[in-house]
Amino acid sequence: MPRLILVIEDEPGIVDFVERGLRAHGFDVISALDGVTGTDRALNEDVDLVVLDLMLPGRSGLEVLAELSTAKPTLPVIVLTARGGIDDRIAGLDSGAVDYLVKPFSLGELAARVRAQLRVALQTPMTSARAGDIEVDLLTREVRRAGEQVWLSSTEFELLVYLLKNRGRVLSRDQILRAVWGYDHDPGTNVVDVYVGYLRRKLRSGERTAPIATIRSVGYRFDDAL
Repeated sequence: MPRLILVIEDEPGIVDFVERGLRAHGFDVISALDGVTGTDRALNEDVDLVVLDLMLPGRSGLEVLAELSTAKPTLPVIVLTARGGIDDRIAGLDSGAVDYLVKPFSLGELAARVRAQLRVALQTPMTSARAGDIEVDLLTREVRRAGEQVWLSSTEFELLVYLLKNRGRVLSRDQILRAVWGYDHDPGTNVVDVYVGYLRRKLRSGERTAPIATIRSVGYRFDDAL
């Protein structure tokens, strides 16, 4: 599956240039033209790397970097900017960027740096996961929704992690059964439906329902929008 790159840049010409170039190198690319939209897409879409301009409308690149470093510390961000001074480079790297490329730039060099950072990210074990207001610590196995702790059994936790890691994708009951319980196809069991029900009840928060959509006759999808 191609890796998904998010480009946050306010100059449409540069966005088009980078999108076409990275796609030619085999990546999927989405974009945002301001810092607010860029932050939202980075936090709520399953992106593998962000290419970020520092001078953005709505919200500065450094502010975007700071939030992403807190919310998604393992998400690599490459800063792409016209501000090439030493102080600017230091500020970007100290705010959480993994690399820094100054305009004008070579598309081939950008693609090479993207590949390098994705290789590093694959070698770094993921310690947390987040979708919307749900946060999961994979080391302590703590789950929180809107800051409030949610107590899950071991199986409920494994089910949540599998759904969350595949958020936005429709998962069949057989896929879930194999991933969480290690079973092959078993048409006689409803264990997946039972545990999805448990998980929905525990993730319910006030008027907000659990973000798990039922896909009729197929299975389930973890959906940030619910």
